[in-house]
Formats: sequence, structure tokens, C-alpha cells
Amino acid sequence: MPHSIPDPPADLFAYGTLRFPDVLEALLGRVPEHSPAIAPGWRVAALDGRVYPVLVPGDGAAGGVLISGLTTEEWRVIDAYEDDFYELERLTLVDGRPGWAYLTRDRTAALPVDWSPGDFTARHLGAFAGECRAWRSAQRW
Repeated sequence: MPHSIPDPPADLFAYGTLRFPDVLEALLGRVPEHSPAIAPGWRVAALDGRVYPVLVPGDGAAGGVLISGLTTEEWRVIDAYEDDFYELERLTLVDGRPGWAYLTRDRTAALPVDWSPGDFTARHLGAFAGECRAWRSAQRW
């Protein structure tokens, strides 16, 4: 079921796989403008048996990137990619900028350990980007 996506020029706070240019290129055919961003009061949590994370409330701050310049069509692609496991919510970043983020509908799925972007890069990024390319090619819009 599609989420109610924001109208451009809304920005997306990406804390997991979408923070990687290889994944954005695979899904969108380009790498949109992005800059480092931090979401206070959130944590990027690992999931059991999955290579991607979830964003859950926490005492620290979640690092990621703020992606800007997404078109309506690109928002639709990202929304389909995120599926019903997530819901789209507006956050306020540490510098006061707004950013939309996909939050899990099931916060009990989060493990008590943080997700590691470095581990994802070293162990999964290449294959994951390939899976994203295959997923995008199979879509009938």
C-alpha cells in the first residue's frame, strides 16, 4: 500500500541503505544531492536476519544523509522500495531542518544493537545494490 508521499521539494532523511550512492543509483538511475544529517532522539537499530536497519526512538542521535531534489516519480520509487514495513513521518534534524524518514511500523523488531554502515558496506553493499537494480527493472509503473 503506498504511503502518502510528500510533495517535492521535501527532503528525505536516509539512515540506512538509501544513504549509499550505489543504492540510489540502482533505484533512481542517478544520485540526488545529499548532505550529512543527524536526527536527535533516534537510533539506527539492527534487525535480526536483515541487512537493512530501522529507525527507533533512542537517547542519542541517528546519523544519515538528507537527500534533496527528489522528483515526485523518485519519491514513488523510494516509497515502493520501502514497502509496508515502514511508515513515512516528518522529523526535525539537529540543525532544525525538516526531513521525512521511513520509520518501522513494528518497533519490537529492532534489536538492542546499532546497525553498522561500515559492516553493510564491507559485507553487503555490492550484492544489495544489484538486488535493487533487479527490483527496479522488474517494476511496472
